[in-house]
Amino acid sequence: MIKKYTCQNGLRIVLEEIPTVRSVAIGVWINAGSRNEHVKNNGISHFLEHMFFKGTKSRSAREIAESFDSIGGQVNAFTSKEYTCYYAKVLDTHASYALDILSDMFFHSTFVDEELKKEKNVVYEEIKMYEDTPDDIVHDVLSKAVYENHSLGYPILGTEETLETFSRDTLNEYMHDMYTPDQVVVSIAGNIQESFIKEVEKLFGNYKGGSRPEKAEKPVFHSNKIARKKETEQAHLCIGYNGLHIGHEDIYSLIVLNNILGGSMSSRLFQEVREQRGLAYSVFSYHSAFEDSGMLTIYGGTGAKQLDQLFDTIQSTLNSFKLEGITSKELSNSKEQLKGNLMLSLESTNSRMSRNGKNELLLKRHRSLDEIVEEIDKVTDISVNKLAKTLFTDEYSVALISPNGEMPKNIG
Repeated sequence: MIKKYTCQNGLRIVLEEIPTVRSVAIGVWINAGSRNEHVKNNGISHFLEHMFFKGTKSRSAREIAESFDSIGGQVNAFTSKEYTCYYAKVLDTHASYALDILSDMFFHSTFVDEELKKEKNVVYEEIKMYEDTPDDIVHDVLSKAVYENHSLGYPILGTEETLETFSRDTLNEYMHDMYTPDQVVVSIAGNIQESFIKEVEKLFGNYKGGSRPEKAEKPVFHSNKIARKKETEQAHLCIGYNGLHIGHEDIYSLIVLNNILGGSMSSRLFQEVREQRGLAYSVFSYHSAFEDSGMLTIYGGTGAKQLDQLFDTIQSTLNSFKLEGITSKELSNSKEQLKGNLMLSLESTNSRMSRNGKNELLLKRHRSLDEIVEEIDKVTDISVNKLAKTLFTDEYSVALISPNGEMPKNIG
């Protein structure tokens, strides 16, 4: 059972006790990501995540790393469009020690000039590495095509130009404004007792934040086509359709739809594009659900000469999906696969911590495993088919990275 507690300052704590394991995962979740940025500070959420590991008033960057290595623990962080998370996984006997270090990083990071300079260079290299991975960066190009100048279209890493402007003052100001306690969740899962909540409250329950600016308005879905020229062996294609927000009543129907379309090896796209026609090694689909919007993305990578054939095959697969609908076997298999994946994922304390933290941060509610299984079981062929006809329209965006940078005529 998940225990939830709200501190006096508004910070929320969620704890799930799992007595059958010997580990504890602790995550500090902040409702702040690249969506909360503007064009001049794009990338600050991600850069701040990096700087949390670069030293506090009482620990150097090396000492932070050694603190977790010395107890056989793991510590890491990530930034997304809408949130940032700092987390650790340790043996249950070291939970209090790990919590103390995470709180030290959260409250007492120093952001000294020498470390700022070094870490900017690290992120510069991360951006270059990302640019050298066209099958990754094409998804950012698609976001730009779909959301244009809205902050959901910004790259999470930012740019070299924006990174150069970051200083200790800008980081502290951003933290003060965005890391307000009512937008922070501390999630714990593992072999830990409910009394641990008091330890979290002691460290996190009294701080105050600034005046948090309003989040960017709801984005408008745009139908655009963007092609970029890059020396690559393959052409990398992304197609984006307007999706559903994270709390939408049809979200489970969409999860089933995506799984049938391109979420597994037995999916229609995998079978048609790869197995039947041999057009791509990698082809898949996924759905990104945001607070007030969403996007269904289809990706395929192929030789430049086969690009038009790949696009036509994807479109014919979508048309078949709309016109013929799904089979009872596809529906049954997809449901069982999703339930199996869900149950297997919950064997990890990290997965449970992440699930609880994200649910509390974005949805402010928690469904039990039985409730989620019930939601999956309630999905029907009628609900999936209806959703397919709604989603797969002529309103879509395309992103392409290819050797010649030219959009084929059948796409453009």
